[in-house]
Amino acid sequence: MIITTSDTIVGKEIVKTIGLVRGSTVRARNIGSDIFAGLKNIVGGEISEYTKLLADAREQSIKRMLDDAKSVGADAIVEVRFTTSAVMSGCSEILAYGTAVNLK
Repeated sequence: MIITTSDTIVGKEIVKTIGLVRGSTVRARNIGSDIFAGLKNIVGGEISEYTKLLADAREQSIKRMLDDAKSVGADAIVEVRFTTSAVMSGCSEILAYGTAVNLK
């Protein structure tokens, strides 16, 4: 399946717009990472535990968006976007969404 942030796909014709598809996940930090992050905040640098946590969350949300698109018979997803929101202290939702389409 083709996934793109643009509204067109080079060499393909969109023949049907199916509609919105999405996938999300909510992830929580853990106390060990928070302690390490606090130390990193003092000396500076990347907090690799959080980087990995967010990368994994993005991949999970993409997979769920793909599953949603497959369930409605899509060939591709265009105009893909990501958004995040705080659900509660220490928890964030990562949402991937786009427009499911059929191609010719």
